[in-house]
Amino acid sequence: MDKLKQTMTYKGYVGSVEFSDADGVFFGKVQGVRSLISYEGETREALQADFRKAIDAYLELCQEI
Repeated sequence: MDKLKQTMTYKGYVGSVEFSDADGVFFGKVQGVRSLISYEGETREALQADFRKAIDAYLELCQEI
């Protein structure tokens, strides 16, 4: 299997879930926003934690603007 594609959600945002066999890492990006918000992790749990951290940082930045 080269890539595994799925999605996850947090605070109304949808993020892709992909896996790279070559790198042995999960990665993804938030869908439906103009900004590029990406995240990664060596496990699904680490990926989900980084996804949530990225969303929280994005929302914090949006409040500052």
